[in-house]
Amino acid sequence: MLQPIRLVSEAAEFAAHRHNGMARKGRGSEPYINHLAEVANLLALATDGADAELVAAGWLHDTVEDTDTTREELAQKFSERVAALAVEVTDDMSLSKKKRRQKQIEDAPHKSPDAKMIKIADKISNTRARIGPNLSSDECEDLAAYVIWAEKVVAGCRGVNPILDAEFDEAVKAAKSVFEGK
Repeated sequence: MLQPIRLVSEAAEFAAHRHNGMARKGRGSEPYINHLAEVANLLALATDGADAELVAAGWLHDTVEDTDTTREELAQKFSERVAALAVEVTDDMSLSKKKRRQKQIEDAPHKSPDAKMIKIADKISNTRARIGPNLSSDECEDLAAYVIWAEKVVAGCRGVNPILDAEFDEAVKAAKSVFEGK
């Protein structure tokens, strides 16, 4: 088992290489690694830095979904727990977006507490990324639709960490001030 700081550092490097060249929605198509960094940082904040494996899983939470990374590879390189968490929060990309979103709502209450924390951190980051100055009406509609869905997913995850619950509530409040103000 890697020492905690090495585990987190190597997970960050691995995620950066696997997501190289990918951009995220919102925030002017910033590098995708920024999303992973924000999720990992939220998890570090929520645990006061006491759970390196959870933070590493935050860095890696989209690698199975978005790249050719396998569960086995994550287990071998990092740990069984990191791999299990990454897979637990991975969407089935063979489903339509509508079905994937519905499945997230239905599955959220049944996730492990750590997977719930990753889900909340992910939704915080994605909500924040959609907030910006001078949003077009299409961007406001996307933000509103995302928030409505994210609230349903997070409803099934609440109660595992008060810091993440509060951060999500703040992100939703900021988002609503944008799209309700238009």
